[in-house]
Amino acid sequence: MNTLLKNMMLALLSLGMGQAAWADDIPDFRGTLQAAERGNVKAQNNLGVMYEKGLGVHQDYTQAMKWYRKAAEQGAATAQYNLGLLYANDSSNHQDYAQAAEWYRKAAEQGHPSAQNNLGAMYANGQGVRQDYLQAMEWYHKSAKQGYAPAQNNLGVMYEKGQGVRQDYARAVEWFLKAAEQGTATAQFNLGLMYETGRGVRQDYAQAAGWFRKAAEQGDAYAQHNLALMYAFGRGVPQNYTIAKEWLGKACTNGDQQSCDAYRTLD
Repeated sequence: MNTLLKNMMLALLSLGMGQAAWADDIPDFRGTLQAAERGNVKAQNNLGVMYEKGLGVHQDYTQAMKWYRKAAEQGAATAQYNLGLLYANDSSNHQDYAQAAEWYRKAAEQGHPSAQNNLGAMYANGQGVRQDYLQAMEWYHKSAKQGYAPAQNNLGVMYEKGQGVRQDYARAVEWFLKAAEQGTATAQFNLGLMYETGRGVRQDYAQAAGWFRKAAEQGDAYAQHNLALMYAFGRGVPQNYTIAKEWLGKACTNGDQQSCDAYRTLD
C-alpha cells in the first residue's frame, strides 16, 4: 500500500441551511396564485416555494422573495424561515446574511426548529451577526430539544470543540448518537470519529467502521474515505485493499481529492 494513503483525522462537520418548506401539501400553481392574491398566507408561502424551485413556473428568486415576504410579514414562521434561507443562498442574487439572520430569528422565536438551528449556525460562524458561541449553543439546544437532528449534531460539535461550553467528549458523543440514530450522515461520520479515536467512548474500531459505513452508504465522501482507510489498515474490519479501493473510488467520485490521490496509488 502506498504511503500516501494514511489515516487522517477529518474535521468534525456542522450542519446549517436546509430546504424551503411547504406549509401544506404541494399545490398546483394556478390555484396557489389565486389563493395567494386573495391574501391566503399558506398559499403565499407555497407560491414562494414554487417560484424558488421552479415548480409549475419558471424559477424566479425575486418573485419567490416577494411572496415569502408577504407571508412572513404576517407572522408565518415557515415563510420567515424560507425567506431566511433565500437570503442565505449565494445563488439567489439576493444574498444578505444579516437579513437571513433577522428572518431566522423571527421564525426561531416562534419555535421553528430549523430556523433555531440555522440561527445557531449564523452565530457559530459569525455570519450576519457577531460570532457568539454562547448564543449558538442556546439556539442549537432549543432546536435539539425538539428532536431536530442537524441541531443535535451541531451541539455535539460544540461540545467536542469546547465552543460556548466546557469541552466534554462524552456529551459530544451523546448528541452525535441522537442525530446519528435519526440517520444524519454527518453525525454518523462524527460518531465514527469519536469511536476511532476513543474520545468520549472506549476506542472501538468496529463501532467506528460501522458508523462510517452508515454515513458512507448515504454518499458522505468523508465517511467513504475513512471507511476505505479502515479496510486498508484492517481496523474494525478484515483488511481488504480491494474494498478499500472501492470506497476510495466512491469518495473520489463524490469530490474528495485526497481519496482520488490515494485511489491512483493504491495497488
